[in-house]
Amino acid sequence: MSQATNQSWGGRFSEPTDAFVARFTASVTFDQRLASQDIQGSIAHATMLARVGVLTDDERDAIINGLNEVQGEIERGEFNWSVPLEDVHMNIEARLTEKIGITGKKLHTGRSRNDQVATDIRLFMRDEIDVIEVELKRLREGIIELADREAETIMPGFTHLQTAQPVTFGHHILAWQEMLARDHERLLDCRKRVNVMPLGAAALAGTTYPIDRHVTAELLGFDRPSENSLDAVSDRDFAIEFTSFASILLMHLSRMSEELVLWTSAQFDFIDLPDRFCTGSSIMPQKKNPDVPELVRGKTGRVYGHLMSLLTLMKSQPLAYNKDNQEDKEPLFDAVDTVRDCLKAFADMVPAIEPKKASMYEAARRGFSTATDLADYLVRKGVAFRDAHEIVGQSVAYGLKTEKDLSEMSLDELKQFSATIEQDVFEVLTLEGSVAARNHIGGTAPNQVRAAAQRAREALGALKVGA
Repeated sequence: MSQATNQSWGGRFSEPTDAFVARFTASVTFDQRLASQDIQGSIAHATMLARVGVLTDDERDAIINGLNEVQGEIERGEFNWSVPLEDVHMNIEARLTEKIGITGKKLHTGRSRNDQVATDIRLFMRDEIDVIEVELKRLREGIIELADREAETIMPGFTHLQTAQPVTFGHHILAWQEMLARDHERLLDCRKRVNVMPLGAAALAGTTYPIDRHVTAELLGFDRPSENSLDAVSDRDFAIEFTSFASILLMHLSRMSEELVLWTSAQFDFIDLPDRFCTGSSIMPQKKNPDVPELVRGKTGRVYGHLMSLLTLMKSQPLAYNKDNQEDKEPLFDAVDTVRDCLKAFADMVPAIEPKKASMYEAARRGFSTATDLADYLVRKGVAFRDAHEIVGQSVAYGLKTEKDLSEMSLDELKQFSATIEQDVFEVLTLEGSVAARNHIGGTAPNQVRAAAQRAREALGALKVGA
């Protein structure tokens, strides 16, 4: 190492790096988060090097023991991170060399920081995906149990945020579950492409040492080593794919948040959120603000931004590795943290939602929500649908004028619009009759909601991490 430059790569340089440039190009302030994965990868690399005869068993043991000591220092907060050493990799290697001497310098044989960092990020992402998967599963379980419990709780269904037809609360939140089920599949599918090992690609062209990449992949739990050394060090598709998953997930959570915010308002008054998920006002003592769903709704934008950041980062890069790739970590780390925290908040909050059944029921009674049921009734009596549509439209106009819901009109009032209407019409004009009539898979009937919840429960139980 050049004394003039004091850098791990300084032999070729004749003057030290400018102090500002050293700070500007360093990544250790944020990539130290990869320390555990970096040490894990280095232990596997040293083990493989000894197995193929590049290191002796004694050298391997010294390196592994030294790395475990460094890991302990980091975990106890005793490790001194150095900006001049640029990144997490060189900080750990330098400390290892301080501890065990020249043997520490042999660790980097047959690899580069390019394949090292690519491996670290994949190990990190695999760990984080597994944590996120647990929280996503917990949220889905909570939704399914709540839906099962509220399979008969009637509420208005909306289109254009206008009352459309009655549904049940259980049916409504099972729609959330369907969104999350697709997200879950995307996450596990992303994990498959994360779990490919770049280590051994070295800087870009592989190495002349007789390494065995299959051994290293097995030690690190990767499905396989990467096929092409150029692609291995420069690929960040997996990071983009994860942030794409994260963006879609947060879009779904944001939609749910919007409904929760509306439903907790005095104007809707459909649900109550526990106090622990809400805050008050510094000036208005009556306020109970749904801060958790509002914040999740707000955090969606930052995750979208991270996706665009990574897409833009990669769009013009020639093969193979470029310094641009250092900019992948901060958006990726923040996307991971945001997704994990939002899911945890929702997984804790959703099972604790208390529906206000009377308010929901009364809201469903307003807005002529059984109008379509009346049209269907007329069609079953032999009236053409377009004529039935016109008849019901006239009935609704009459209801607006008299301030009566369809179910509140007398038989004589209804018959003025069609002589086909008989006493049995009132069986379909009730909210209970309306939801029960949609007794098919995907429908609103309470028994169908419970069956859907059971199918969702079974499908969730069948999902396997890494499958």
